[in-house]
Amino acid sequence: MKRRNGSIRAEPTEYHVFVVSDGSGATAEQIVHAALTQFKGATVAIERRSKVRSVERIRQVVKEAAETEGCIIHTFVLDQLREEMLRMGRLHNVETIDVMGPLLARLSQQLSVSPAKKPGLFRELNEAYFRRIETMEFAFHHDDGRRAHELDKAEIVLVGVSRTFKTPLSIYLAFKGWFVANVPIIWEKNLPPKLAKIPPQRVFGLTIDPARLTELRQVREKRWGTVLGEYADPAFVRRETAYAADVFEGHPGWRTINVTDKPIEEIASEIVALIEDDES
Repeated sequence: MKRRNGSIRAEPTEYHVFVVSDGSGATAEQIVHAALTQFKGATVAIERRSKVRSVERIRQVVKEAAETEGCIIHTFVLDQLREEMLRMGRLHNVETIDVMGPLLARLSQQLSVSPAKKPGLFRELNEAYFRRIETMEFAFHHDDGRRAHELDKAEIVLVGVSRTFKTPLSIYLAFKGWFVANVPIIWEKNLPPKLAKIPPQRVFGLTIDPARLTELRQVREKRWGTVLGEYADPAFVRRETAYAADVFEGHPGWRTINVTDKPIEEIASEIVALIEDDES
């Protein structure tokens, strides 16, 4: 038996726990499920209420809990929402358990940093993490012209001769959350047909000064300890870069980026700025 507002009521056969959050509420629900494993035989109905971000919604949830004689477990990150939940719970004799508040307070004290207090931040970080895994895998699988039949899935396609930083640039942009593929330009070898079928604004041609490219290729040969044919020959490098320039000229919709003596971060910023201009 349970006394509520001066009257005697029978204990409910099924106890209701309302999981309330200003985000998705998934984390709080996992916590509740983990805790309930310690109470074998208990019949509990978990009701999740997500994106509760107003006083009115809090009042509605508290009313639901009062009607079912349940309790509320919440993970609000905003102080005013936690305070309102405490106030309304007291007014309606509903037990409210604040999971996030004490944790944020202790962490803030230990780290000497104020919390961001942004609802849904954990979910955003989680989604960003898994997207980064996807984009990194995509970059590795679509490096140096591999899986050319899937080029239409890329948000950015980098095209250029060897040693124009296609691979490191792909990895850097992938780490920033972009789906990137790269395709090499090889002397007198046709580009993948699929490349001509994707939107031209996605394609970025990488150009470089022939003399600087010669230096980079010579360094690579020294590192490998072998001569790679005409690869680092100045005359061949000039011929190959001229060939690449003809390729770019034949695709006026592609944008070209000069990568000579530029850090990867600067090249990536130029590419992203052009994409943002397209979308603005």
